[in-house]
Amino acid sequence: MEKILQIKARLQALQDRQKSSTDKRRKPMEFQFGDLVLLKVSTWKGITRFGKQGKLNPRYIGPFEILSRIGPVAYKLLLPVELISVHPVFHVSNLKKFLSDETLVDPMDQIEVNENLLFIEELVEIMDREVKHTKQSRIPIVKDRWNAKRIPEFTWEREDQKMKKYPHLFSSS
Repeated sequence: MEKILQIKARLQALQDRQKSSTDKRRKPMEFQFGDLVLLKVSTWKGITRFGKQGKLNPRYIGPFEILSRIGPVAYKLLLPVELISVHPVFHVSNLKKFLSDETLVDPMDQIEVNENLLFIEELVEIMDREVKHTKQSRIPIVKDRWNAKRIPEFTWEREDQKMKKYPHLFSSS
């Protein structure tokens, strides 16, 4: 019987330690009227740059002011005119408290977002061509220039994949 009580006490201590560790990293999930929050935006394949999961795109846009709380997990935001077609009520998991570090915020006029809150970035031109040599093959690649927000952005990608997706850029070359 004593061993069982000892095991239960150790399990409880372990659970308490894990809970306190988790609580330190957990973000606050309640906001008040007038708080500023950032809004999480989705990135989908085909919309974002170079067909990846959009890891170089900003994850949040904003800040936006909270107008009201709708139930325990939904908030109504004051959205700008650019997002007039987007419904203004969002789940709390899509919001993040705005900390006033201006370097982290991307202005709305520099980002193209469609009505589903997906980024729209476009390939502008093909800058350069190279051929990568492997042991058994040669792979033609192209250097792409994208319509970046602040500075020019360039990526190297396979030429055959670019031709399928952007044939209009290859017709003049």
